[in-house]
Amino acid sequence: MDVETIAARATPPGVGAIALVRLSGPRARAIVEGLLSEEVRAKGFEARRAHLRTLVDPDTGTPLDQAVVLWYPAPHSYTGEEVVEISTHGGEVAPRGVLEACLRMGAREAEPGEFTQRAWLNGRLDLVQAEAIHDLIEGRTEASRTVALHQMEGGLSSRIAELREGIVALEALLVHHIDFPDEDDPPVPRSTLADRGRALGEALARLRRTAPEGLLLREGALLVLAGPPNAGKSSLFNALVGQERAIVTPQPGTTRDALEVPLSIGGFPFRLVDTAGLRGEADEVEQLGIEVAHRYLDQARLVLYCHPAGEGIDPEIEAFLEGLGEGRVLRLRTRADEDDGTGGGDGLRISVHTGEGLDTLRDALEARAFGGLRSSGVEGGVVTRERQLRGIEDAEREVRAFVEALDGGIPVEMAATHLRPAESALESLLGVLDPEEVLDRVFREFCVGK
Repeated sequence: MDVETIAARATPPGVGAIALVRLSGPRARAIVEGLLSEEVRAKGFEARRAHLRTLVDPDTGTPLDQAVVLWYPAPHSYTGEEVVEISTHGGEVAPRGVLEACLRMGAREAEPGEFTQRAWLNGRLDLVQAEAIHDLIEGRTEASRTVALHQMEGGLSSRIAELREGIVALEALLVHHIDFPDEDDPPVPRSTLADRGRALGEALARLRRTAPEGLLLREGALLVLAGPPNAGKSSLFNALVGQERAIVTPQPGTTRDALEVPLSIGGFPFRLVDTAGLRGEADEVEQLGIEVAHRYLDQARLVLYCHPAGEGIDPEIEAFLEGLGEGRVLRLRTRADEDDGTGGGDGLRISVHTGEGLDTLRDALEARAFGGLRSSGVEGGVVTRERQLRGIEDAEREVRAFVEALDGGIPVEMAATHLRPAESALESLLGVLDPEEVLDRVFREFCVGK
């Protein structure tokens, strides 16, 4: 099958200094050479060296732009194919004119993620690394960048491959065991096989347990400010965001709807939401805001319950907080600068005017939402996608079923039927198995040009 040459703009539209047009495929260099005058074409290209060239319209000979052209011969390129990258002047006119000329010369406009999909097809990266490229592009915090770079360099892939090799090694031991069925003391005791299976199950479980925080790296941990009206929620919201985003007045019930902003705390991603004050008596509009607040509270990773320092909490509110689960609630005693400290009460004392407690609060948020990543880092791999989580869960379930079968006295050859599905689950994560729906799910999220 003939491989088409694809082309796309690899930088977002809009005003900027430089725009990048990328081509990949067997005719990439020939197409770009077709945009040069004969005199300039005779100068040729050196691989991986920047060349300043005037590109001309292939039909009219009208200059399109003066651009920097880089040629990467196959297989030493991002896609593993011949690749040419053209750095034009920014804006809309120059890159669009160059791309349209490339299409008239025989290139096809690339689909979203098609360059990276070709890199996978040509063995330049696996599916986990491809997902990490997308995560790096989309990431907004230092932690997101660190994890994505580690995945791109093969950190999670090597861990998955190591676990797969462990399953393959166990299958080899089983073959050895089954080959000696009549021996009183076979070469590999059942207890050894079970112990190896248990160790693999625990290793898979450790990797699975990174998923809750790994998934939050992409979505951001949802922090919801809640409490009675005029408890200082909006003031705290502005203090954490670092700018005046929420309206603050002495009048209770100012916040009528939820206000959400992305936030980075200690390099980790959060989504901070200010909600309407919780109270029984409210007008119709404020009551709608309270209903929205309850929906956010149901979804929150952490609820920051704000209550003025020195004031008691209504028993109904106490019951409500207990219903949310203490692990999800962080109690804050706001407006601490207005209290002499004798009011008592549980919770971290906070004052947005003096700054009291704000650093402690930020540290507590990091610890509660991303404590595992903060303490253990990314070296053992981090599961950041639902697809990855499902594959790890499937492999762990099959390995544990293998161990349970052995412990239950099931014949070894029957217990062994659980190991091949476990191996396949890990292979599908890396793209060794490539059902079309998996590939579509991985690459359709990419932007055009990547």
